[in-house]
Amino acid sequence: MNQTYAMVAVAVVVTLTLLVGALGLRISRTTSDFYVASRSVPPRLNAYAISGEYLSAASFLGVAGLVLAQGVDMLWYPIGYTAGFLVLLIFVAAPLRRSGAYTLPDFAEARTESQAVRRIASVFTVGIGWLYLLPQLRGAGLTLRLLTGAPQWCGGLLVAAVVTTAVAAGGMRSITFVQAFQYWLKLTALLVPVLFLLAAWRADHTPQPSWDRPATFHRPTLVSLDAPQDLAIDRPVRVTARGTVDGTRHDREEILLAEGTHRLAAGSALTFPAGARVPRVATGERVRALPADWARPVTQGREEHGLYATYGLILATFLGTMGLPHVVVRFYTNPDGRAARRTTVIVLGLLAAFYLLMPVYGALARLYAPDLMLSGDTDAAVLLLPQRLIGGAAGDLAGALVAGGAFAAFLSTTSGLTLSVAGVLAQDVLPTLGVRHFRLATLLGIAVPVAASLALPDLPAAGAVGLAFAVSASSFCPLLMLGIWWRGLTPPGAAAGLVAGGGCALVAVAAAMGATPGTGWPHVLCAWPAVWSVPLGFTTMIVVSLATRHRVPRSTSAIMARLHLPETGVRS
Repeated sequence: MNQTYAMVAVAVVVTLTLLVGALGLRISRTTSDFYVASRSVPPRLNAYAISGEYLSAASFLGVAGLVLAQGVDMLWYPIGYTAGFLVLLIFVAAPLRRSGAYTLPDFAEARTESQAVRRIASVFTVGIGWLYLLPQLRGAGLTLRLLTGAPQWCGGLLVAAVVTTAVAAGGMRSITFVQAFQYWLKLTALLVPVLFLLAAWRADHTPQPSWDRPATFHRPTLVSLDAPQDLAIDRPVRVTARGTVDGTRHDREEILLAEGTHRLAAGSALTFPAGARVPRVATGERVRALPADWARPVTQGREEHGLYATYGLILATFLGTMGLPHVVVRFYTNPDGRAARRTTVIVLGLLAAFYLLMPVYGALARLYAPDLMLSGDTDAAVLLLPQRLIGGAAGDLAGALVAGGAFAAFLSTTSGLTLSVAGVLAQDVLPTLGVRHFRLATLLGIAVPVAASLALPDLPAAGAVGLAFAVSASSFCPLLMLGIWWRGLTPPGAAAGLVAGGGCALVAVAAAMGATPGTGWPHVLCAWPAVWSVPLGFTTMIVVSLATRHRVPRSTSAIMARLHLPETGVRS
C-alpha cells in the first residue's frame, strides 16, 4: 500500500470531519442543541447519521476478517447487527422518542420515579459506551500502523483528538452532520474498490475459496512473523525459509517442513508455494481449528460448543441494539414518534446495503490474504486486498479510499459513543447541565477508553463489540421492553434486573477479556453470556416487581399513556 496516498486519504477525512462539524457548530447554541439537536432532525438525515455511527470498526474491518478466518459462522454478526433495528422498530423506537428523555438514565428515572434506578442505568450506559469505544481506538491504531508504520497508540490518540474537538465544540447538531457524511463516505470507500476487486478476480479466472477444507495459498506467499509462533503443518511442504525454524538458522534456504508442529522464532519468514495449505496456529498442545463447512451456519469453529456460541451471538446482537447508548440517543433527536419509526425503516435499508459488501471482502481475503490468519491481523484484510489483488497505481488509489473509509468508521462511531457517554456524565456526575460541563464531560468520556486501549492493544474489533452487545442486551433490553410494555414494573424490580442481568454479563465479559483463551463450558459461558444473562435480567425484573406490587409508581398510567398515544401536534 502506498503510504503517501493513504496518509493523504486519512488527512482528507480528518479535515472534512472537522469542516462538516463546524457547520453544526454555527447553529449549536442551547443545551438542547448539544444533547438532542433540539429534537428537530428529520428522519432521512437522522437515518444517515445513525447508520454512520453504527457502522463501526467491527463492521468495516472486523466482519470481513472474521469471515476470512472462520467462514459463514461470522455472517451472524451483520445479520444480527441489522436485525436488531427491526426489533427496535417494532417495540421501542416510537415510545422511546415520546418519553421526552435525553438519555437512557432519563428514561429509567421517568418510568420508575427512582434516583437509584437512574444511577444504575448511568453506570451501565457509561460502561457499555467505554467497552464499545475500545475496539474503535484499537482499529484506528491498526490502520495507522499499516499505513505509516506509526506505533499502535498513535491512531487511537488521533481519533480521540478529532472526536473531542468535534463533540465538545458542537454537540449533537455538529455530530449529526458529521455522521451522515461519513456513512456515504464509508459506503463509497467499500463499493468502488469492490468493483475493481471483482473485476480482477474475474480476470484471474474466478477461483473459488475453500470453506470445507483448510485454506490454501492461491499464489506464492511470504509469511512474516513478528513474534514466536508454533505452526501446525498437516502435510509436508517445501518452503523458502529466512530466520530460525525449529532451532536452526536459515538464510533464504529451501527446506521441507514435515507434518507436525514447527517452532518459528520472532522475525522469521516463510515463503509458501501456490497450492500449499495454510498452516494452523498451535497453542501448547492445541491447534486453532478452522471451520468445517461453508454450507452449515453452525459449526464447531468456535471451540467445541459452536451451537451455544451462535445462539449467544444471535441473542446479543438482536436484543443488544436497543440498549446501545449512542444508538438510542439519536431517536431522541427526532421530532416525534412517527419520525422515529420512519428513521428506523430507512436505517434497515442503509445497513443492508453496507453489509452486502462484507462477505465479498471476506471471501476474496480467503483467496488472496490467508496469511493474515497466521499473523493475527485478519482485521487488516479490507485494507490490504486492493494492493494484493489489483496492484499498481489503481491498487494504491483503491487502498487509499478504503483507508479513508476505515478512518471515517472510527471517527463516526467514536463521536456517537463519546457524545452519549458525555451526556450521561454531564447530567449524573458533574454538578450542572450547562454546556461548559458537557465539554468537560467529553474529555472525561474519551480519556478512560484511550487509557484502556493502551493497556489492551491486541483487542479483536468485532469480538469486543459483541461483548458490548451482550451487556446491553442483558441490562437495557429488559428495562426498555418491560418499562414500555408492562405496567407492573417497579423500581426494585428494575434495579434488581439491571444488576442481575447486566452485572452478571459484565462480570462474564471481564473474565473472558482478561483471561487467556480457554476451553470448555466455563469459557464459553463467559464469552457468550447472552443465552443465560438476558433471561436472568428479564426473570429477575419480573419476579422482584411482582413481589413489590405496592411499589408501582403512581405516575405509571400517565407515563404509559405518554409512551403509547400518538402525538397531537405537541412536541416534547
